[in-house]
Amino acid sequence: MDAMNSHGPVLNCIVLNWRTAEMSLEAATAALQEMEGIDGGVTIVDNGSGDGSFERMTAEASARGWLQSGRVAVVQSGWNGGFGAGNNVGIRAGAPDGRRADLVYLLNSDAIPQPGSIRALVDYLGRHPQAGIACSRIRGVDGEPHATAFRFPTAASEFEVTSRSGPVSRLFRRRIVAMPQPEVSAQVEWSAGASMMIRREVLDQVGLFDEGFFLYFEETDLCRRAADKGWQTHYVVESEVAHIGSASTGMKTWKRAPDYWYDSRRRYFEKHHGRLGALWATTAHLGGSALFRLRCLLQRRAWDNPPGHLSYLFRHALRRQPRPVHVEKGKP
Repeated sequence: MDAMNSHGPVLNCIVLNWRTAEMSLEAATAALQEMEGIDGGVTIVDNGSGDGSFERMTAEASARGWLQSGRVAVVQSGWNGGFGAGNNVGIRAGAPDGRRADLVYLLNSDAIPQPGSIRALVDYLGRHPQAGIACSRIRGVDGEPHATAFRFPTAASEFEVTSRSGPVSRLFRRRIVAMPQPEVSAQVEWSAGASMMIRREVLDQVGLFDEGFFLYFEETDLCRRAADKGWQTHYVVESEVAHIGSASTGMKTWKRAPDYWYDSRRRYFEKHHGRLGALWATTAHLGGSALFRLRCLLQRRAWDNPPGHLSYLFRHALRRQPRPVHVEKGKP
């Protein structure tokens, strides 16, 4: 790690908004409070909401004196290109006062930094030069911890997660994507982008988010590319963030994952394991599901997979190319 600047690193906190204007303002307020004594500011990016979010947030930021202080900027992406594309707009914009940021901090619009959480990430990166990315411990607003310490997905992890079998999980225990949640700060392979701090050096070396991912797998891909360049991702227990979760995506109400989830999954596996590796991962996913289905039949248990998931996954894997993500302005 370089010295960043003699007075401490310049931090650009990016809050990405999609039709959650009030939440985004709440997240920005909490971030500003936690950034007292830290050089930099907050960039709120409206990701083409098309519902008046940009105008409401700009007016409120001005009324609070944020824009005049140079501590906050509200910018418009112009279209909804997804999580990675929206955050890239904020990264390229730099700190609100126009300076190049040494550290980029991604904060979901439905995530509220707890006392000391942002400072803990800054200090942690200062003490661990091998860490290029540092992520917070995430909990729900009910206090329940969220599983956000992960290994990179592989064919083995696809088989393990879909088989839902104790013996299989024990056999592949070192390949399970969801790691036991660390009790002390430690290296992981990747973590959630809801509260993620990234050195600018990492982005200079590996590039910004891959905008081919509309939603899901984009932070997995970024951490994987960073690891390929020798940078580590760390899970920092001293940094805690309260996260509502799924406020923009509506994931909790899904009956089946949307098309862009399948597109992102395939893109990740093909990018890092090749076409054959992606097909093998899908075969493992289907094989694990078949094993679980057999167990359900033998034990007369209900089969609870989302309707159509496996057939869609299979057909999607055999397409020559994934369908492009078509996004109307203001719609995911």
